[in-house]
Amino acid sequence: MPTALINDPVYLEHQTGQHPENGERHRAILSALEADTDLWERLEHLAPRQAGDEDIARCHDERLVDHIRSLCHREVRFLDLDTVISPESYNVARYAAGAACVGVDKVFSGEATNAFAFVRPPGHHATFAQAMGFCLFNNAAIAARYAQAKHGAERVLVIDWDVHHGNGTQDFFYADPSVFYFSTHQYPYYPGTGASEEIGVGPGEGFTVNLPLESGGIDADFQHVFDRVALPVLRQFSPDLILVSAGFDAHQRDPLATMRATEGGFAAMTMALRRMADECCKGRMALVTEGGYDLKALDASLDAVVQTLSGPAAAPKWPAATVPSDRGRASADAAIKALGKHWTLQ
Repeated sequence: MPTALINDPVYLEHQTGQHPENGERHRAILSALEADTDLWERLEHLAPRQAGDEDIARCHDERLVDHIRSLCHREVRFLDLDTVISPESYNVARYAAGAACVGVDKVFSGEATNAFAFVRPPGHHATFAQAMGFCLFNNAAIAARYAQAKHGAERVLVIDWDVHHGNGTQDFFYADPSVFYFSTHQYPYYPGTGASEEIGVGPGEGFTVNLPLESGGIDADFQHVFDRVALPVLRQFSPDLILVSAGFDAHQRDPLATMRATEGGFAAMTMALRRMADECCKGRMALVTEGGYDLKALDASLDAVVQTLSGPAAAPKWPAATVPSDRGRASADAAIKALGKHWTLQ
């Protein structure tokens, strides 16, 4: 079964000018993959659909939906100080959320080994009632609720490796034990959430895991938090589906952050999750793009991740550390302290 790639030129119609989140990002993604003819031909290429009203309503206040629609209709250029919109942005955002749902359909039907939705605008900052941080609708959250409603998924894991904490995704599921939210991100940094002590509330306590990393984190730090926290908890949670908010702005080239991950690190995280998906949920794994603002880094990272998804399963190959760093150890220690009564961790 192939890896499904969900993409469409419609994403270029979200026109943001010289904003960091612009159409050149999408063109860069496609040009990198198209240049690798062997890879491009072994993917299954799918068109997205617009998320339906019901899909969006599971996650977003009707007043927010109406507000975004109205602003786009009136050709307002800024939703807030960070978030640029254009007349077509409302429709494009529906296609972004819908693409994530198409990926869920493909992996549950067994027609694809895994799926990757290449979309814009990104989504993980969007909350129930607020669009923010370049995001209009929360694509990953909508896909998680869609998997539950349409495919009967009882336990969904959303793992977010974007350099910014997915405050919106966390908020949706903070009191819900059926959707586990796991994030590794630069901290402190925008949007200011994602401390180790944020682990959920009420019945959802223990089902949010934050692994904040100080500025300068390297691949070895991501490996450390994956090996000590993410993978052991994933096995214990045993999800029916793994969703990935796949941002690439933790790359060492990215201009909007100060982390030092590489494309090899993203490939290793992907392989670790792919093997866990094979172990826990019949390989069901769907990714959706978030941030990533250096075009060369985006090219290299997306190519590495798609190669990993579509190639043979193997042990993750983490890049060797070139400089020492204890950021991952400190983050894992703090998370284990916060989560000690909920999961078996060492």
